[in-house]
Amino acid sequence: MPVRLDPPALPGWEPAFAAVQEEARKRGMRALVVGGYVRDRLLGGDREKQIREVDILVEGKGAIQMATDVATAMKLHPPVVFERFGTAHLDFDHRALEFVSSRVETYDPSSRKPQVSPGTLKDDVMRRDFTVNTLLMDWDGSVLDLTGRGLADLESRRIATPLEPKSTFDEDPLRMLRAIRFAATLDFTLDPSVEAAIREQSGRLQPPTVSMERIRDEFSKLLVAAQVGRGLELLDATRLLVRIVPQLEAGKGMQQGGWHSHDVFGHALLAATLAPTDLTTRLAALLHDVGKPAVHELREGKPTFIGHQEVGAVMAGAALRHLRYPGELVDAVTTLVRLHMRPIQYDPQGWEDKAVRRLVRDAGEQLDRLLALARADMRASHYPDVQKIDDLEARIRRLDADAIAAIRSPLTGEELMKRFGRPPGPWIKRVKSALEEAIVDGALPSDPQAAWDYLEAHPELLSA
Repeated sequence: MPVRLDPPALPGWEPAFAAVQEEARKRGMRALVVGGYVRDRLLGGDREKQIREVDILVEGKGAIQMATDVATAMKLHPPVVFERFGTAHLDFDHRALEFVSSRVETYDPSSRKPQVSPGTLKDDVMRRDFTVNTLLMDWDGSVLDLTGRGLADLESRRIATPLEPKSTFDEDPLRMLRAIRFAATLDFTLDPSVEAAIREQSGRLQPPTVSMERIRDEFSKLLVAAQVGRGLELLDATRLLVRIVPQLEAGKGMQQGGWHSHDVFGHALLAATLAPTDLTTRLAALLHDVGKPAVHELREGKPTFIGHQEVGAVMAGAALRHLRYPGELVDAVTTLVRLHMRPIQYDPQGWEDKAVRRLVRDAGEQLDRLLALARADMRASHYPDVQKIDDLEARIRRLDADAIAAIRSPLTGEELMKRFGRPPGPWIKRVKSALEEAIVDGALPSDPQAAWDYLEAHPELLSA
């Protein structure tokens, strides 16, 4: 039975669709919508609502000309053109059109750079990654399934490849990671042949065949998927996870005792699953105990992991830098890993206000994420008292977290150098930090004269 999308254009897309259809008619070209737009329209729900990009497949060599014509017709900036691949990108109204000419690509197994030549519509869809991404839509809404399998696989919620999986992954090994990312984001299953091929070829997911930046981007998309736990388990089962974050491997089989219900590795995956849908927090949850195997000891027959926070922060930083994450994110995650035990150790009766203020001060901008990480960490075990994180959060509000985080030394470096006649040096940072810590502890008001009096009473702070 024919499948038709009605209306063909979602609200907001009508002008672009009309322009493409008209320019194709004028030039006697055939242009169709392909890929994610068709897939997500058929899936409906949130996927349909989130569509912000549409791929236009132009039969022959006319994609760049088509994009230029559409930009002129819609009075838009000229498209960004990629001559080598015969593609063009056009932005409009917070949306994007991607134009591509139907083509055939052949790859050297050691490279991601393809040899591109013109092809038919069938050639083009067969070179694509998964059957659910090969579906085409004509301008009357008719859906075309040139592989003969796309609609059936979409109905079955199955990730399968247009060609034999090994051939599809040979062309671009990143597709192995994309397969698992799609399974996690769409809540699909992997076809058994796809899973087997990924496991067999997992060793190819590494530079120079696939750049670390591309691996990072796909991994990040998977980490913020609703089914992240299932995605991580598939990555592990197919031997891709060890290619991405090898630091996690040592936690397999390492039992923890106490409230823990999983080994170190399983606990990390569960904590990431239970963390909020935020890349920084989920990375921190996945890596928060990565230092445990390095410090593991048995004392009186019980496992201990003393200092795993500091060791883990260093290891997490190295892992994220290897994946080419930006420095700001690396700093945030390492802060969270270093501090992740502090909220869990909170004792409502035993902690004075100054201890809470110090936690707020140390966490800085990552305070909310730190509390969320603590909840995920505790819920990924049999820890009985998750409520205490809520109590800690309420206490932080009463103490005015913003005011604590904003605490700065009442004295500037210039004032200190002038007063003591000393040149710039590490001593300035040491003195200012000591003044800030004293304010956090409630031992010093945030007042310049009080600060001078404090330094007079503590001359050791000025020692070289």
